[in-house]
Amino acid sequence: MNSSLKNKIQFSEDVYYMKKTIQLAKRGKYTTAPNPNVGCIIIQKKKIVGIGWHQKAGENHAEVNAINMAGPLSKNGTAYISLEPCNHFGKTPPCCHLIIKSGITRVVIAMLDPNPKMSGKSVMYLKKNGIKVTVGILCKESKNINLGFLKRMETGLPWIQLKMAISMDGKIAMPNGNSKWITSKAARKDTHQLRALSAAILSTSSTILKDNPKLTARCNINKIFQKKYVQPKRIILDSKNRIQPTHQIIQENSSEVWLIRLYHDQKYWPNHVKQIILPKYKNYINLKKLLQFIGKQQINTVWIECGTSLCSNMIKLNLIDELILYIAPKMLGNLAKPLYFDTKNIHLNQVNKFIFTSIKHIGPDIRIKLKPKFTC
Repeated sequence: MNSSLKNKIQFSEDVYYMKKTIQLAKRGKYTTAPNPNVGCIIIQKKKIVGIGWHQKAGENHAEVNAINMAGPLSKNGTAYISLEPCNHFGKTPPCCHLIIKSGITRVVIAMLDPNPKMSGKSVMYLKKNGIKVTVGILCKESKNINLGFLKRMETGLPWIQLKMAISMDGKIAMPNGNSKWITSKAARKDTHQLRALSAAILSTSSTILKDNPKLTARCNINKIFQKKYVQPKRIILDSKNRIQPTHQIIQENSSEVWLIRLYHDQKYWPNHVKQIILPKYKNYINLKKLLQFIGKQQINTVWIECGTSLCSNMIKLNLIDELILYIAPKMLGNLAKPLYFDTKNIHLNQVNKFIFTSIKHIGPDIRIKLKPKFTC
């Protein structure tokens, strides 16, 4: 067999096993935060002898679980890993040391560590210890399962998803403010599923005063996910200190509540509630400073549910990474409240532009996912 054909066969095998590795990594998507989703498969003589994925922060990494399963069969085997293995002591020992000790002779990595201080160092360490390393197999697919972690590592900011439920004519509520319910039960169920994937939910005091929600994730995740999802933190913009201890979001203590304010008040707040004072812009909370603060708290992903004002400001300031619209087959009329408000755009070529990334039927509604064009 000539070398060219041999390389093609090897590449095909690498893609096949890396696909399975990335699917494994997804099993941790509800529970690994603030760590990334990582999968690992160990191959011995074209047979899978060990599988593992990172299940929860502070617990074994994917490589450890796979090597533990494979045992002595790891020797002379190939490890497929969706993210460059760690080479430093954190809450767990370095995975590179275990890989070398196990006798694995080849490692295939989808993508390098996004942390500039660590990127490529594990690859060099493995090579110095006689292990063959291949990098870049299904790199894009690996990035797609860790968008929040990657963005926070590279920019210090979390991945921002802005969700809105709207009518066909782009309205979010009737003139009297009534919005329950524009979309269907199926759409609301889907929303809770996506909430559970986020590390934090961001909203405003206006939304709390109008709807009095708990802002929790309430869903049943597939049996394949072995650990219960963690309730997202709830972050509320409350520049005028309007939130009261009697609101449901305060009464519900399943996760922390951060009241983002311009000054403290002296009310008694339960232990799960924190008042956080941030720099202001004029008499408003500085949204850019807020996102920087959130990133420093190791929050990878933020899910926003809000009204027209915050929605418009987040879009105008180019602060979102993904816009998710649930569109109901209803018309609310020209007096209803709009999704977006901006009086500055007077030319068509100056408006905010988006790219469709996904369109899906959710019950009688349509869910559209878009990304801002400036991110392309």
